[in-house]
Amino acid sequence: MADKEPVASAAEDVLVDEVVERLMDRADASGAALLGEGGLLTEITRAVLERALEAEMTQHLGYEKHDPAGRGSGNSRNGTSPKTVLTDVGAVTLAVPRDRKGDFEPQLVPKNARRLAGFNDRILSLYARGMSVRDIRSHLAQIYGVEVSPDLISKVTDAVVDELVSWQNRPLDAVWPIIYIDALWVKIRSGAVVSKPVYLAVGVDMDGRKDVLGLWVGAEGEGATTWMAVLTELRNRGVEDVCIVACDGLKGLPDAVTATWPRATVQTCVIHLIRASLRLSSARDHPRLVPALRAIYTAPTEQAAEQALDAFTVSELGERYPAVVRTWRAAWSEFTPYLAFPPSIRKVVYSTNMVESINSRLRKATRNRAAISPRNRPR
Repeated sequence: MADKEPVASAAEDVLVDEVVERLMDRADASGAALLGEGGLLTEITRAVLERALEAEMTQHLGYEKHDPAGRGSGNSRNGTSPKTVLTDVGAVTLAVPRDRKGDFEPQLVPKNARRLAGFNDRILSLYARGMSVRDIRSHLAQIYGVEVSPDLISKVTDAVVDELVSWQNRPLDAVWPIIYIDALWVKIRSGAVVSKPVYLAVGVDMDGRKDVLGLWVGAEGEGATTWMAVLTELRNRGVEDVCIVACDGLKGLPDAVTATWPRATVQTCVIHLIRASLRLSSARDHPRLVPALRAIYTAPTEQAAEQALDAFTVSELGERYPAVVRTWRAAWSEFTPYLAFPPSIRKVVYSTNMVESINSRLRKATRNRAAISPRNRPR
């Protein structure tokens, strides 16, 4: 018997493959679409669901369709009723069987149910992409031809609140090689619409995997005090030590990092230093300023970088823009740590670009909405 089971399973696999190939050939020959009304997957889904509903009716009545055994049983089939449900392939209109007594309760497509398993995930996906409740309703009505109430969408999105809170408070590993921290400004509706910083921390664990450690909404101004609260929360969630913390040049932030993790090395983001330098200089001088700064941050050693900065200081550009020189000298102790690493490691720690890539996706999501309400914003 044990030998027959693999043979039967293999035969079933071959049969399934043949059916799929036949269906695909038919779709190619007729030019039929995969999704939408009359689409291949839609028709397959309808056929499977209706076959299952007929099986449920047979089980409910106790006899097969057209079986003489049903005569005089006191109940029988009584035609079908059309019903449109939302599935993972879109809206599907089913012929739901009825019985004369009206006590048939389908399990696969329950009465009053308008969506099947998996549809909630689709709503959440749209919501996560920044679509408002109104946008989601409009999208579902246009694509699926089914109206969904705002209450339904709110219930679905509210269902993930517990999971979100659990994620925000989950325990973290004790040691992290690198943590990147940065802030993103977004418009938040809290009475009036105001711009507030969203603090973001991204870590790289001991296996080299990236992990978003958390997002926090701050007050109107980004400050080291708020960062201190964020870092303290990370420590309270289990982060005992960090090798390198890459951050921008915010005043007081290095002190907040070392107060939280005394042995951590603070690495100021080189990209932030370059941007600050460009803001302090005229745009017409940028073509010459950028190569001069590149000689500093690409130097092979800290001593070579210092020589390059000294050369820039006495150059025409350095004398024209002393504020740029002061910016680099003020950040020097947090700028130079990455120069002690080989080039392959430098590329990983010299900037907060990893956070910037996440910020770009957050910006894309928030641009789809006029402002984030307090109900929907990160903590």
